[in-house]
Amino acid sequence: MARLYADEQFPFPVVEFLRLLGHDVLTVQAAGKAGQKIPDPEVLAFATEENRAVITLNKSDFIKLHKTCSHHAGIIVCSDDRNWEALANRIDRAINLKEVLVDTLIRVNRQ
Repeated sequence: MARLYADEQFPFPVVEFLRLLGHDVLTVQAAGKAGQKIPDPEVLAFATEENRAVITLNKSDFIKLHKTCSHHAGIIVCSDDRNWEALANRIDRAINLKEVLVDTLIRVNRQ
């Protein structure tokens, strides 16, 4: 089971499937941070403070952050896929391949 933080644009149906797979997923909305236009570095910092890997569709910005941030709890960047369950399963498989998510960038692409 992974501790994840879904950014504001991440599809909630995928969050629900990830929870069914046993992952602890906190959303921006549940954290009370929705609609505040919080910059990506602050999203990553909050997730790291909470010991959660960020899960996002914002690939380019978070890949850049991974390269410049000295420490984080993990970043999972995903290609958009409207097959929510399939995307959740690919994320689950990618997470399970890693022993530790800290300071790791995981790319989950559409098949």
